[in-house]
Amino acid sequence: MSSNRSGPKSASSTPTELPLLGAPVRERADAARNRLRALTAAETLFTEHGVDAVTMDDVAAAAGVGKGTLYRRFGDKGGLAMALLDERERELQDRLLTGPPPLGPGAPPADRLAAFTEAYLTFLTHHLDLVLLSETATTGARFRTGAHTLWRRHCHHLLETGGAPDPEIAADVLLAALSADQVRHWLHDRELAPTALTKSLVALLRTWLDTTPGT
Repeated sequence: MSSNRSGPKSASSTPTELPLLGAPVRERADAARNRLRALTAAETLFTEHGVDAVTMDDVAAAAGVGKGTLYRRFGDKGGLAMALLDERERELQDRLLTGPPPLGPGAPPADRLAAFTEAYLTFLTHHLDLVLLSETATTGARFRTGAHTLWRRHCHHLLETGGAPDPEIAADVLLAALSADQVRHWLHDRELAPTALTKSLVALLRTWLDTTPGT
């Protein structure tokens, strides 16, 4: 991933510490089929039974692949969750990078940050358990994905452009508020409505930029 004056480029949920060794390796046809079968089975099982109730053994059995194959490909259930989320995150990234304003380019920084906050909270409410698993499977997992790196660079770029004090820390604070664990606490434990949560977070970030909608 790289960034420039127009903001960050696209990324995926693949852990950012994985090295890039030359040109992408073409996936074998049988490996691609097994990957698709595993992801399809996992998505079905997670939807029907909930993320916590499903084991890697369940996924392997439903997909008709060996447990060793599943573990080698995805590592653990957190890696499987990351792979499932990848395509959904790319859709949001595309809207953020090249879509219409205010989420896409062309709107003032405060309006773009507000649109990102609303869009990401909507994404979370639809995939909360899956995102939670991907972010907490191992210590610090949330910070080691390309998607998180993109969200952070995007927020930092807009906060810096908008004149926010200490945009580095402000970007971290905003994304900490948008972590799945924190959002789950607000929605389920505190019983906040998604619309009310979005309104509160947007109002807070606008104070950082000292601006009003459309300015």
